[in-house]
Amino acid sequence: MAVFVLSDTHLSFSVKKPMDVFGSRWSGHEKKIKAAWEKTVGQNDTVIIGGDVSWAMSLDEALPDLEFLERLNGNKILLRGNHDYWWSTMRKLETFCLENRLSTIRFLHNNAYNAERFTVCGSRGWYYEKKNAPAETDYQKIVAREAGRLEMSLAAGEKIREGREIVAFLHFPPVFADFVCPELIEVMKSHGVKRCCYGHIHGVYDMPGSFEYDGMIFTQTAADFLDFKPLELT
Repeated sequence: MAVFVLSDTHLSFSVKKPMDVFGSRWSGHEKKIKAAWEKTVGQNDTVIIGGDVSWAMSLDEALPDLEFLERLNGNKILLRGNHDYWWSTMRKLETFCLENRLSTIRFLHNNAYNAERFTVCGSRGWYYEKKNAPAETDYQKIVAREAGRLEMSLAAGEKIREGREIVAFLHFPPVFADFVCPELIEVMKSHGVKRCCYGHIHGVYDMPGSFEYDGMIFTQTAADFLDFKPLELT
């Protein structure tokens, strides 16, 4: 049994949001995800989807996208991204899955999960490119909130890890080019995190898949960067 990660699936079965406007690589990306997933992921494996799961605006709109994931092999742990407007409270998300028989989908939000030899923790994070953040948002306030959520998740992970490696998953990169989010870096360092996976970055295909910063390895997992094939954690 293996653990994989694939961020930014950007599914849109109930809304019109063609992704090929962002480049030809995105043409028919749902089919590419399905084909690569079926070749890679086994029935007992786990896949972490690191945010921007669906373009839906509500849970009901997100149902076809979640059903698409449900039909794919393995268990799925979903993290919130900046475009996941359908995301709700944990209680509503879990009730929705129960009512719609989505039995392989779980949500990472102020909590943690064990998956094979890894403990899965994480939070959304926030924009590294401040100019693209919503104009009315308070950057420092949101970053402090996300650091708090990451702290809660990592603390929960410490309680259940039983010797497993804690891996942090963020939608936004906490380090990218000349940007560093020290609040998130310090939270991860305080819990001894050595690996962090992130997504959000699209259209940049000549960057390294992984790089080291301050003793941690950061790995890019956006679907288009991975050519829509889930990346195995080893």
